[in-house]
Amino acid sequence: MNTAVQNHLGLLLRDVLGLPAAFPLERNTLLLGAVSALDSVAVVTLLNECETTFGFVVADDELSAEVFTSVGTLVDWVSARATVVPGV
Repeated sequence: MNTAVQNHLGLLLRDVLGLPAAFPLERNTLLLGAVSALDSVAVVTLLNECETTFGFVVADDELSAEVFTSVGTLVDWVSARATVVPGV
């Protein structure tokens, strides 16, 4: 399931952050502090897209900067909450 989540999150990240298709989004790709487009507005937009796409609701107390450290930390966090995974 993590692979499917990672693939779809890659699409969401590229769309929300305006990243080119060639931008590497591997598990170890750093996000917070490394991708300048990941600001507070992008985080809220990305979380809304994740809620809709993966079928969960984000509680305020669930969020921390660590979630957005890398693609891998975001994939793991979404995977733990997802009730729906597109393509699975």
